[in-house]
Amino acid sequence: MGKIRLYIDHGFAPGQPVPLDAAQAHYLGGVMRQPVGAEIAVFNGRDGEWSARLQSLGKRGGELALIAPAAPQVDPPDVWLLFAPIKKARTDFIVEKAAELGAARIQPLQTDHSNTERIARERLQAHAVEAAEQCGGTFVPPVADLVALPRLLAGWDPARRILWADEALADAQAESPVQVLQGLPRGPWAILIGPEGGWSGAERQRLGGLDFVRRISLGPRVLRADSAAVAALTLWQAVLGDWNPPRDK
Repeated sequence: MGKIRLYIDHGFAPGQPVPLDAAQAHYLGGVMRQPVGAEIAVFNGRDGEWSARLQSLGKRGGELALIAPAAPQVDPPDVWLLFAPIKKARTDFIVEKAAELGAARIQPLQTDHSNTERIARERLQAHAVEAAEQCGGTFVPPVADLVALPRLLAGWDPARRILWADEALADAQAESPVQVLQGLPRGPWAILIGPEGGWSGAERQRLGGLDFVRRISLGPRVLRADSAAVAALTLWQAVLGDWNPPRDK
């Protein structure tokens, strides 16, 4: 069995007791069959990973005792994922993979051709937590409330550039996405993935007129929204992110 990791939104200090809610207690005792006295790994998204000992378990909750730090806090690079939600399971997939791939924030968008007008934000946040627990990360990206694209752009800080994965550029003759990314500066970015129904003409006109938006192709094939999110984050991380950290000269 691999190491059990649990996200707990609580302050950490050596010897400090940390409460478990009923769901966490059930997971440790009923699902993972951990006895009192077992050691597990915990993280809170701020203080790295710690080792902890299971002190008590019950139907209504339990308690851990923190032992010592085990790994430092590692935050992702400053890249957000902006996407239009799709079908439930595929939206869950996008959030899960965004957390695994190192998105610092996940922002669902309402667009002209979106398939949904609401999201279950707490459920999506739970998927982000589970992804961080499974992948060994110490950071959990926040999942924001659904916001309309015009409202988002109206309040946008232009210092954060937007990389627009535009399906209209899915052409064998389009500029290589790797070459495009290699010509872009590091710093705060956001990756924009459109809805299954595509962008409206008004949205294209608005996005195309913004200086801080850079269009990019994701290759010669039109990708589904969930595939596009994974492909774009992977490309960005490989060139501008922490998969390719800058080297000191």
